[in-house]
This record gives sequence, C-alpha cells and structure tokens, in this order.
Amino acid sequence: MTSRAVEASRAVLKSIDLAAGYDPEQTRLMEERCILVDEEDRALGAADKKTCHLMENINKGLLHRAFSAFVFRPSDGKLLLQQRATEKITFPDMWTNTCCSHPLDDFEEEKVEKDQLGVRVAASRKLEHELGIPKSQTPIDEFQYLTRIHYLAPSDGLWGEHEVDYILFLTADVSVTPNLNEIRDYKYVDKAELQAMFEDPSNSFTPWFKLIARDFLFGWWDELLARRDSQGKVHAKSLAGLVDGSKVVKMV
Repeated sequence: MTSRAVEASRAVLKSIDLAAGYDPEQTRLMEERCILVDEEDRALGAADKKTCHLMENINKGLLHRAFSAFVFRPSDGKLLLQQRATEKITFPDMWTNTCCSHPLDDFEEEKVEKDQLGVRVAASRKLEHELGIPKSQTPIDEFQYLTRIHYLAPSDGLWGEHEVDYILFLTADVSVTPNLNEIRDYKYVDKAELQAMFEDPSNSFTPWFKLIARDFLFGWWDELLARRDSQGKVHAKSLAGLVDGSKVVKMV
C-alpha cells in the first residue's frame, strides 16, 4: 500500500497568496523549498514551505524533513532557548529550543543524507541566520545527531507542522546577535529553570519542543552533565552511541 506521504507528494496541493497580512521577509522565506519525505524519511521531491505548512496539505499526509538543534554552553551545561518572533507565520511568540528549521532542496549540500550531513549544514546556516552565531562557532562535525521523530502539530487552523525532525545537540561557546525578524528573545536555562518555565502558564512553547522535552530531553541532558570531562565541561559528542538513531520514532 502506498503511504499517505507518498500519495500527498503526488497530489494537487493547496496554495495560498501571502501578499497581504504577513511580514514581507517571512513571506519571502516561505518560498524556500523543503525536502518532501515518506514516513521512513525517504526523499520524495520538494515543495515550498508555504505548501508544506498548510494544514489542508498536511491533512492529506504531506510530510517534510526538518531539524531541531539544541546548543548547550560547555562550562555549565545550560541550554540556549529562543522565543520566536511575532512576525513568524507559524507558532509566533512561542519559546522553543535553540533553532528549529529545515534542510532545503535549494542547496545540494543540504540534501546529502550520509551521516546527516545535510541537516548539520542546515543547522549551522540557520543558527547564523536566526541568532547571528558565526558558522565558525558551529562546526558541522561537532553536531551530535541523536534520533529522528515524526510528529504532526496544528498551529492556528490554517498552518501547522508535519515533519521528520532530526534532533541535534551541540556544545559550544557562541556569540548571539539575534535577528529580530526571527526571534524576540533568548536565554540560557538549566534543567530546573526550564521546568519552571513549563509550569508557568504565561509561557507558550512550540509543540515539537514540548514533545522532545517530554520524551527525551531531560534524560539526555542528565547524561550530558554526567559525562563532563576532567575540567567539568560538557561535550555533545560524548553522547555518541547513546541512542539508536537508525529508525524514525513515530510520535503522531
């Protein structure tokens, strides 16, 4: 039987005119082309972000590749969070992990699947774009891939997410110069501080971040802290082999 994601990739898909009512820069970025995949993360082709994030298409099964990067400070193991800008078309004003975005079909290197090269390259690119972190501070080979999750989450009825999301950890001292069209705030938190944020009803969080935190983040964070080096620093690469990342973890 053909998967719903495969059928959706071949279907006539809904589009929408973003000319009015949305931020011009965010509208431009919606023309970038995501990599369409099936439920096992096999590439099927490409479609623009606008098409990929419309719930009408998601409800047909349309699925694309993404990543969620978590940057930890080596000296104390604190996690860098961002709050998405009000201008964002999907999930505006919500707190989330350091950077969440997509490898693009527009760049050949970001389509390379071996050793997750494409998503690593995309993560370095977007950390610079969203948070102004120089690529020299986010070397591609320093990202530790953990696993992939398949999830679906509506945003506001019109928009949503349906992704195979690669989870990447990075430990690095980084210089943040936020792009205010992308993020409105950022902060470093320890585990207790993040738990307190989750318990505060005045905060809202992206659905993928809540899923990752619920099922994975805190346990992996414990491992990261437990594997400090002799100088007391944490290293994302110390988590190599902790998780079997060969399969897509279905969370839908």
